[in-house]
Parts: sequence; structure tokens; C-alpha cells
Amino acid sequence: MNDVVKDIQISQYDYDLPDIRIAKYPLSQRDSSKLLVYKQGKIDQTVFSSISTHLPPRSLLVYNNTKVIHARLFFQKDTGAIIEIFCLEPIQPSDYQMVFQSTKRCTWKCMVGNLKKWKQGALTLVCDVKGVSIELVAERDMIDSQIHIHFSWNNVGVTFGDILEAIGKLPIPPYLHRESEENDEITYQTVYSKEQGSVAAPTAGLHFTDEVLARLHQTGICTTEITLHVGAGTFLPVKSATIGEHTMHTEMVVISKQTIKHLQASIGNIIAVGTTSVRSLESLYHIGVQVSKQQYHLSVSQWEPYSDHQLLSPFEALQAVIQYLNNNGLTEIRFSTNIIILPSYQRKIVTGLITNFHQPKSTLLLLIAAFVGEDWKKMYEYALNNDFRFLSYGDSSLLLP
Repeated sequence: MNDVVKDIQISQYDYDLPDIRIAKYPLSQRDSSKLLVYKQGKIDQTVFSSISTHLPPRSLLVYNNTKVIHARLFFQKDTGAIIEIFCLEPIQPSDYQMVFQSTKRCTWKCMVGNLKKWKQGALTLVCDVKGVSIELVAERDMIDSQIHIHFSWNNVGVTFGDILEAIGKLPIPPYLHRESEENDEITYQTVYSKEQGSVAAPTAGLHFTDEVLARLHQTGICTTEITLHVGAGTFLPVKSATIGEHTMHTEMVVISKQTIKHLQASIGNIIAVGTTSVRSLESLYHIGVQVSKQQYHLSVSQWEPYSDHQLLSPFEALQAVIQYLNNNGLTEIRFSTNIIILPSYQRKIVTGLITNFHQPKSTLLLLIAAFVGEDWKKMYEYALNNDFRFLSYGDSSLLLP
């Protein structure tokens, strides 16, 4: 099974996406975007604001409540060279809440723009944060070919979260080919975002408004939330000929015991809002398999779902996680995942999916094909022929295979 999956040719998941079809800006009204409805092989289109009428009765929508941070920091050297430091993932402390509350120093895994102009020494930035002048110092380290940046500052009353909010810039997808603008501060966050940590938005959620959420609840559709902080790796193209040569990025997931119980009561009716929610929920199943075997490393590797498991039902896997939490006096499960979901993947938790239209030759497009098989071609052809807008600020689809 493993070899068959790894031999998938990425060239089979390509299509022509003209630049004009990439939405550079969002619509003025979030829920006025188009919605492609794929239901049991049939395709129709409507407006996102009417999504409540297309969801199966008793559906449970699971959305990702992560919030995009001002992850891009710009330092200027004495020579005038601008160095961009893009904060990807906290190292010390590694907990997102703790790192944003740090008041003296912290370390992040980063990408650095114009690195060749920063050969040695520290970078310093004097800036105003909450009415206080601070000096932010950045020092670099190479650890296993990764760039670690040690930040320190001279005012202990100011947190690193305060610093990012005051002087950092919001990262928007590179394929928009523009700098972030003031309006992106609102439009590139979901209305339910609250847990800081992502460097990219869970874009399927950008279509939701408070009015749409209210209509969902009025029609008996329930919602619950998980947290997966989206990393920059979500934009990494697949450069290898076969998917087996591609390495998936790792992301952290947090799911509360209350949500797991809600999932357990809704098996067969679970609709994931976005690919990040799919990856989180399907990974949760495999965490359940692990803890049922008394394996407590709490991480799901890329190919783990394709190896032979002692099969558990979704209910049993979720119950194993609940039991683990009870035994350890915990109210939430925290784990890492670099799961890859490909055609032939057998879904355990997720029944349906709300998602945008993804880039050619991407792992996200492969995830769509795992849901709808070769019908992804029919869907994308329909979207291209009917003026749908693509990628992060584009239109949406509801997949009910």
C-alpha cells in the first residue's frame, strides 16, 4: 500500500490556472462569494451565504480558530540593507501562548530574506511599542540547517506578542504578488479567529460571517473548533515527480476534550471547514490508535496512516484519546502532525469538506482528490468555466462525496 501511494505522479494533478483567475483581493462582502456544491458526483453552484441549506441535517461543522500573526519583521543594517525575519515557529518557549507572553527573550525558527547581507553580528531595531521605546535585538543561529533567531529586548513590561502586533507585518500568500495592505488586517482573518500562531489563514473560513453562523445555528447545524497553527509550508510546491519524494511540513494541533466528545457524538455527520481541519481531525484518529497501544509520542508522521494498523472504529479511537486525557488530568490533547492525505486514503472522522480552490500540483489538491477521486478535474473545469475565483481570497466549494 505504501509503495503504491508513494508512486503517485504529481503531474496527474496539474491544471492550467491563468493568473487572472487568482483572486488578488477578497470580495467586499465575505459571504457573497460563489459556492460550488459537489454532492454524490453532481455539481451545482450557489452563493456561500446560502450554505446552511446545502448541509446535511445534524451536521457538525469543525473550524480552525487560529489567528494569523504579524510574523514579518524588518531590520535595517548600518549599510542600509533591509533584512526580513519571518517568524515561523516558536522554539523557546515552544508553546505559542507562552512565547507571545515572553517579556525578555524568545527564540523562533525563521526564514530570513536578504540573508547574504547579514553575515555576522546582531541586528537592532529601535521601535515604539504601546507608547514605550524599546530596542529589539535579533541574533542568528544555524541548527540542523534551520535558522533560529534569538530575540531579546530591554523593556520587560512589553511582551513579544506586543512587539509583533506593533511592528510586524501580516504575511499574505506569496502568489498574490503584492504587499499586505491595511484591509488585509481584517479580511485575512476569519471572524472566529482567536488563537494566535498562524503565518497563513485557514482560508476556507474566510467566507463565514456572523450572519452565516447565526443561520447555521437556526437550522440546527452545530459548530465546534480546533486549533492548528498554519505554517509557511502550506505554500510549498511539490517539486518531485512522485509524491513519495515530497516531505510534508509539521504543524501543531490542539483539540479540547469537549470537542472530542462532540465529535464522538457526531460521527458520520462531521464537516471540516478547510484542509487544516481535515488534517487535524484525521490525525486525531491516528493519535487515538497510538494511545490505545500505549504509545504516547503524540505525533503523526507523514506515512503513518498508510501502514498496517490495528483498526479501531472512529468512536473507539476518540474514546482512547478521551481516556488518555482523563488518566492524565488533561482538558485538551496537543500533538504534532505532518500527515499527508492522498487518493486512496480512507477517511476516518471527516464526512464532508468546505474548501477553496487550490494550486496545481499541490498537496492540497491531492487532498481534494482523496475526497472526490478523479471528479476533482470535473470540479475545477466547472469552476474555471464559470468564473470562479481561485486560491486564498477566491471562492469556495462544499464537498459531500
